[in-house]
Parts: sequence; C-alpha cells; structure tokens
Amino acid sequence: MTKFDKIAKRIEGFRDEMINLQIQLSAIPAISPSSGGEGEVKKAELLRAFLEQLKFDSIDLIKAPDLDAPCGYRPNLLAIIKGKNPSRTAWVMTHMDIVPPGDLAQWRGDPFKAWVEGGKIFGRGVEDNQQDLVASLFAVKAFQAENLKPSANIGIALVADEETGSTKGIDYVLQHTQAFKKKDLIMVPDAGNKHGTLIEVAEKGILWLKFKTVGKQAHASTPNKGTNSFKAACFLVTELENLYKIFKAQDSLFEPPISTFEPTKKEANVPNINTIPGEDVFYLDSRVLPQFTLEKVEAEINKMIKKIEDRFRVKITYEEQQRAPAAPPTRTQAAVVTALRSAIKEVYSAEAQARGIGGGTVAAVFRRAGYEAACWSKVDETAHQPNEYCHIDNMVGDAKVFAHVFLQD
Repeated sequence: MTKFDKIAKRIEGFRDEMINLQIQLSAIPAISPSSGGEGEVKKAELLRAFLEQLKFDSIDLIKAPDLDAPCGYRPNLLAIIKGKNPSRTAWVMTHMDIVPPGDLAQWRGDPFKAWVEGGKIFGRGVEDNQQDLVASLFAVKAFQAENLKPSANIGIALVADEETGSTKGIDYVLQHTQAFKKKDLIMVPDAGNKHGTLIEVAEKGILWLKFKTVGKQAHASTPNKGTNSFKAACFLVTELENLYKIFKAQDSLFEPPISTFEPTKKEANVPNINTIPGEDVFYLDSRVLPQFTLEKVEAEINKMIKKIEDRFRVKITYEEQQRAPAAPPTRTQAAVVTALRSAIKEVYSAEAQARGIGGGTVAAVFRRAGYEAACWSKVDETAHQPNEYCHIDNMVGDAKVFAHVFLQD
C-alpha cells in the first residue's frame, strides 16, 4: 500500500467526524457585520481549538480592525506544519464567513442546524466554504494519524470577509504579513464544477454600472410636453449592444470566450400607465477579457451616452456598483495547476482543465499581489441558495486531493 493509499483510507475513516465538524460550524452564523452579523470570531475560536488539537507547528491569529464587529476585529488564522522541504508551502485557503440565509420560507429546515439527507449535508455555508475548509483540516489530520511528513510545509489559511470584499480577510493578511512566498503552491477552493474538472486560473474584469436617465415627466396623451426617459433608456440599452462588436476578440481560455455586456436590473419608474416617466434607472453587468481595459470600455460607453443625450434631449449619468480590473492570470502550466491536475486524476479519475471564468473569486487578490493561485473544488454550485448543500463524497474526495498535493515533490 502506497503512502497515498494509506492517507486516503484514513480520510475515509474520518467521514463521520467531518460531518460532525460541518454541523458544528453551521451552528455559528459567521455573517459579516455589514450584512447584519457579528463576524467570524466565534467560528475562529472553534477552529483554532481544532488546529491546536492537530498540533500545528505554528498558529497565528491576524486581527483585521473592524469597528462594526462587536470585538473590534475580524479574525484570520494561519497555521503551518513543517515539511521535508521547509522553503516551500502548499497552502489551502478557505473562508470562514458566510452569507445570510435569505428567505427562510424557502428552506426545508433551519439553515443553522445542518442536516444530512441522501448523502448530502444541508445548511448555510456547508458548500461555501465549509466543504473544503473541513476537507483541508482532515487532510492534515490524516498525515498526522499516519505519522507521515509532507514533502513541503502545509499551510492552512482560514480567512474572514471573503463574502464582502476581502479587505479584512486575505487582502489584509497579504498586506500585513510575509506568510506567503512566490514559489508557494496556493489552492483556493472558491470555484469549481460538479465534475471536479475546472481549475480556475483567470478571471475577466468586472464593471457593474447603474445608469440614470433624466427627462421630463408628462401625461402620456401629451408626449410633446415631456421627455420620455424610459424611451431614451431603451435606446441606450440597444446602443450598448454595440459593445459586443467593439470588443469582439475571443480568448479560448474563457467560457464564454468573449467579453459580455448585459443589461440586467431595472428599477420601477412611474406607478401608472398614463404617465411618461421623467426618470429611469437600469443596470449593466460587463465581464471584460483581460486584453481590454475597463477604461476603454467606459470611453465607448460615454460616446454612446452622448449620442442618446443629443437625440432625445435627456441627461444620462452612471455610477459604478462594482469595478474589478482583471488580475494577471495564473499560468496554465504553473506548479499549483500541475499538482492539482495530478491529484484530481488520481482521486476522481478525471482530466481537469485550466480555464478562465467570468465571475470573480478571491484568488484574484493573490494574483494581483503577484502570487500564482488556482481555484478548484468539486461542487454542485449551490452557494448562496436556499437549501445549500454539499455532497459528503465531495468533501471526502477533496480532502484526498489536498492530501495528494501535500505528498507531491
């Protein structure tokens, strides 16, 4: 029996313990203060006690100041077990915070009292991000149970504030510690698919805009006495479709391989049918390939706005709702990608591919800081949904993937 076979068998034996830890973690609603919660401190206390039981060589608590949190800070835990080659660390970074449960009427049970059903664990946070948080801890526990030393250091990063921007989470950690090195392997299980075949290495730039069109309200029977803001906004929406033609380049690393520009949310204008609205608001979600700057996109949008303003005699302004320039991609042949591919093939008998995505992940924080990070997990993508769940087999399998990486030279 190989070393990995022994560790994989040991992880299988931890299945019930992994479920129990999930249930304990779900009972602590680690919701950001900005979303109406108290933050992650209580969850961090439970996890620190677990880390201490595993006898890590070092456990550091990084406190990011947050006056909105009852304790005045947001906790970030960094734990290290020394390996044969202490100059390099294989990290798994997961986040402790969760999003609110939303409409409780849509849940089949209490989101903070996780339950097991049909080979799945249900509850808020069980997939995002507790599945792989628990998996990473039990991968370490298997090494210790087998009395095996990993090839390099093992690093476990349990961070705060991922759901609301990461400024008090991994972003703060990178700015205030020297824990990470450029040659480290950094795994961030913050994206994936149900087959476990997606290794996310790149993201598109994100630009969310809120457009406000101001005309003049009037009775619908006398449109000549007003200026229809809704009509002008509709023409702007169709004009914005030309962004697809202007930024038409393709990049096969991404799915879809193009930049996308989609009108989404629409706010109510007037409550009655027979009034021409004097004000109208809609939103645009843009996901831009890294080869284009967001400034270039904005420049083209401003030209379109001017065209509509001149034609309809309206005033159009916009506000940024989110702006995230594309981070430098992780190389498709980076060491962390190669290591994950090998582990995924061994554990799941699947050929994983390095791809780019349109959504944002916390790995972008690493990439902007010059670190090659890869996102991977095997998930059904139920995060933020009512009745969020994780497959128990995925949690156990992902622990084996991390353990396989920890064994690799």
